[in-house]
Amino acid sequence: MAVRAVRGAVQLERDEPGHMDEQVGALLTAVLERNGLTADDLISIWFTATPDLHSDFPAAAARKLGIVDVPLICAQELDIEGAMPRVVRVLAHIESDRPRDEIAHVYLGAAAALRKDIAQ
Repeated sequence: MAVRAVRGAVQLERDEPGHMDEQVGALLTAVLERNGLTADDLISIWFTATPDLHSDFPAAAARKLGIVDVPLICAQELDIEGAMPRVVRVLAHIESDRPRDEIAHVYLGAAAALRKDIAQ
């Protein structure tokens, strides 16, 4: 079993806790489903949020999905002029037998424009 990393992102329509839970939950669910993973396959997850998001911790959405014994951390994304607003990004470290080139990185909605080279 290899350690792999999965990337993903989602753009929120508004900075509200319930909306963040919904959108981050959808992102995490898609990451798990598209890679054939369960919570037991997760090693850790890093979340970043753009500076305009401050209503809740993105990691709270993971806990609400039942991801309760996986180390999670949140950080603020760099404040770069012209960057896409209201974006939550994830970097999940996983255990998987999939080769690196078969890992499905997940960019939902408008966030797909962030990484057209790897968004699936």
